[in-house]
Amino acid sequence: MAIALTSANFKQKIQKGITLVDFWAAWCGPCRQLAPIFEELAKEYEGKIVFAKLDTEEAPEFAQESDVQGIPCMIMFKDGKEIDRIIGFYPKPALKSKIDELLRQAQ
Repeated sequence: MAIALTSANFKQKIQKGITLVDFWAAWCGPCRQLAPIFEELAKEYEGKIVFAKLDTEEAPEFAQESDVQGIPCMIMFKDGKEIDRIIGFYPKPALKSKIDELLRQAQ
């Protein structure tokens, strides 16, 4: 299950290991389409990647700090540093393929 990030815990939660953060908002249609896929993948990658969600309406400073120009935007962090980002909606097979590629690069 994806963890919820807030202004209070964002920096702490992405500091260790590999974290995939979904920057989203409730008003964003593609974000709502992505949500169940993101949750399914969180279960599949449990123990390898931490999946987290950040509502850009509740914590806009971190979206701005991460230079998120549009949502959905998923950023993969390794030990607090950005590795890469996935922008827009992807169907599950395509998103899984992209995550696998990024995971190989991160190791």
